[in-house]
Amino acid sequence: MTNERGTNRLYDPVPVTLLTGFLGSGKTTLLNYILSDPRMTGTAVIVNEFGSVSIDHELVHAGRETYFRTTTGCICCTATGDIRASLYELHEARLIGESPPILRVVIETTGLADPAPIINSLIAGGAPAMGLRDHVVARQFYLSGVITTFDVIAGPQTLDAHMEGWKQLAFADHIVLTKADIAQEQVSRADDLRGLNPAAIVHDRNAPGFDLHALLGDRPYSTRDKAEDVPGWLAMEGLATHRDHRHDENRHGDKVEAISLEHDMPFDPLSVMTFLELVTSNTGSGLLRLKGLFAVTDDAERPVVAHAVQHRLYPLQRLDRWPDESRRTRVVLIGRDMPARPIRDLFAAVAPRRAKAQRRSV
Repeated sequence: MTNERGTNRLYDPVPVTLLTGFLGSGKTTLLNYILSDPRMTGTAVIVNEFGSVSIDHELVHAGRETYFRTTTGCICCTATGDIRASLYELHEARLIGESPPILRVVIETTGLADPAPIINSLIAGGAPAMGLRDHVVARQFYLSGVITTFDVIAGPQTLDAHMEGWKQLAFADHIVLTKADIAQEQVSRADDLRGLNPAAIVHDRNAPGFDLHALLGDRPYSTRDKAEDVPGWLAMEGLATHRDHRHDENRHGDKVEAISLEHDMPFDPLSVMTFLELVTSNTGSGLLRLKGLFAVTDDAERPVVAHAVQHRLYPLQRLDRWPDESRRTRVVLIGRDMPARPIRDLFAAVAPRRAKAQRRSV
């Protein structure tokens, strides 16, 4: 293959790992763990975020040697275009020397992602190639595995309410149990999940001897021995793609939405807690996930990170520094039938206000 400069550059196909799991199940935490391991040098990362305000990628500790790309809007709704475009961009970057050598790619999906269309766009015989770009991607990359994180605390309720959670587990090669260290009782252990996906290897993220390296393989992904529904789901995606060459604009229904909030002045720490506690304590709000990066008055150079899963607010954490040039507070709430106006009104009520200019008396 020849690049624009006329230099012959041939590469072996690069394995792609799909990292999925429902909202708040610990995908970004696991991704950071992967990137911190010296054996994972040469890993390129693609992070997909649901909603117009980006927060997840700010919390990924990618080093300077890591190629990093983000996408907005759930990629399972436009899987063929978004994923292939991202991989083609990566291919072009390494051709012209803008990225370091790439040994593997990890794609972190949104928590609401249906893995079927994403996998269908990456496997042989899946979504059809729509142009030269797609043919290049098919030659240069291949799906090597699916990792699904599963929250042992909130996971059972997730499976009762959201089909995406079932499908994320059913397609997995590896299921990583998270938050077992803070669970008050032993729930959703390995035996509880093997019935859904007998082919998956179940790991406890907090168990001694957890083998990170075992999660990332280099063999092509296979549906062999997975649940009977898996080939059927992929076949349905194939029929839909061949029929109209696109996916639904919103596979999750109109009632699932992201509320994005921003403010450019630091918050009083008490106001931050007031907002978070009121939003997460409302059991009728339909909240599934909250992620926030707050500028606070007591230390404006060290932002506060907030996480909530459904109505469980986790302890706030401080970053050592801002992850980017922006110093704006950013909050994303993802849920079903959320009361958007009251949430926005509450945020406006606790947000700091600029002092009005005093008019000079004449």
